[in-house]
Amino acid sequence: MRVLHVFRTYYPDTDGGIERAVDHLSAATSSLGVRNHVFALSPEPVRKPQRLGRAVVHQCRRHLELASCSISLEWPSVFRRLVQRADIVHYHFPWPFADLLHLGLARDTPSLVTYHSDIVRQRRLARLYRPLMRRFLQSMDAIVATSPQYVRTSSELQAVERARLRVIPLGLDETRYPAVANSKLAEWRARLGEGFFLFVGVLRYYKGLPVLLDALRGRSHRVVIVGSGPMEEALRRQAQRLGLADRVTFTSQLPDEDKLALLHLCRALVFPSHQRSEAFGVSLIEAAMMGRPLITTEIGTGTSFVNHDGRTGLVVPPGDPAALASAMDRLASDPALAETFGAAARARFEACLTHTHYGSAYADLYRELLGGPLSRHEPTPGLPVG
Repeated sequence: MRVLHVFRTYYPDTDGGIERAVDHLSAATSSLGVRNHVFALSPEPVRKPQRLGRAVVHQCRRHLELASCSISLEWPSVFRRLVQRADIVHYHFPWPFADLLHLGLARDTPSLVTYHSDIVRQRRLARLYRPLMRRFLQSMDAIVATSPQYVRTSSELQAVERARLRVIPLGLDETRYPAVANSKLAEWRARLGEGFFLFVGVLRYYKGLPVLLDALRGRSHRVVIVGSGPMEEALRRQAQRLGLADRVTFTSQLPDEDKLALLHLCRALVFPSHQRSEAFGVSLIEAAMMGRPLITTEIGTGTSFVNHDGRTGLVVPPGDPAALASAMDRLASDPALAETFGAAARARFEACLTHTHYGSAYADLYRELLGGPLSRHEPTPGLPVG
């Protein structure tokens, strides 16, 4: 079975949550008879297909970037050839340019879309785009949300026919992460100590990091921010302005071994995303995998699927520095509670956030799509949508 994944960007150009989700899905399904290919755009494309992980990546040049929508002027021949060789086309939403790709060249191929996020930031443009988006979604054989929470809070998903809607949470393969050497732990312990709060992710507008910095005023908590992105310079300036330079460390993006070492040393992962563009949070799964407690905000998305308030960590209102500071105070002052939350987070990872659950649910859905129209009476992979 040959599956073509379609998203606007991929390794080696970028390393975000969707890229990592596609990578781990490719690895999880490859042992189940799925051959995974990825179509993506790149500012400097490699013209020959390249194997990255368990997927073969095909790139076209990215010529334009309009409102976070990557556009290529050379896609027709490449995409047409890939679709002709695919058994299933698997889109990763949102990418409006992919809607045009599908409606123009791939309508006759069994297709599904993983609906990672509503369009949040470009609301005015979204009104213009909505007719195309709905036509695209209506043409899908299946639409997959990553959490029941997102289904309940997305007006677009609420409008989808239930027979075509699935919920399959993201999952990670622990064996694909490196073991952390004692020397690496010692290196970071000497530099940063232990018991700090950790953020890991791309530094984008919806991550709520200005709120996190505001929450540190009047507190002695130390925070380590791992990642790079368009907000990095503004965040560094804010930390300087607030007098936090001695308590906030920016590391930029790090290799997985370093990231896991910091997860081992931290008190908790703090994930202050305050907008629905944060649909799940792969970093939350990584922290749960490492048995660390979580601090998140309630934005009606998969962050509250991973983190259960009072069980695996604490959930606070979005955009509220005082509430975020209070949650950090609580875990900083109660190491036993932090350990209890961390153990529960690890148990949740093992129960429903591994690559085994993730891959088998998608492999089942792929097979169902190839077997004909989705049945209203057969059991569906993943979780209930309600």
